[in-house]
Amino acid sequence: MLANTKATAKQRFMEFLSRKSLRVTAQRQAIIETVFSTDKHFTAEQLLEWSRERDRSVSRATVYRTLPLLTESGLVREMDFGKDCKFYDPNYAEHPNHNHIICQDCEKIVEFESDKIARLEDEISHKLGFAIKTQRLQITATCEELKKLGACKHKSG
Repeated sequence: MLANTKATAKQRFMEFLSRKSLRVTAQRQAIIETVFSTDKHFTAEQLLEWSRERDRSVSRATVYRTLPLLTESGLVREMDFGKDCKFYDPNYAEHPNHNHIICQDCEKIVEFESDKIARLEDEISHKLGFAIKTQRLQITATCEELKKLGACKHKSG
């Protein structure tokens, strides 16, 4: 995401916190800076690790209290990819109708948008008498790199 749109999303979140009369502590500031400086999907534990690179005092509790605020604000989306933990999508604010392909081998997450899929969704919803409010397409796949090479640079472990 462009730096300008990330800055706008960050500003919108700060306004959201202000409307809720919530303070922006140094820990929360580090978390906010981290979230709005990445395009990568992340888990709560990854956010904790990345935020601690900015401020070693960031606590797990503050991360877990801030994540619901980020999702409530509509700027970050909680994603369930069928794993043991939730992932968070920091690209939701500016692209709410993008889709995901998740590699079941290496857990790589790739975002994509498709005019063909959007037209098909419109056609189906119109035919059935609905108006689309939001949509989410999630494809689980296997990694071609792993199949071809026997190893994948994205696979951990």
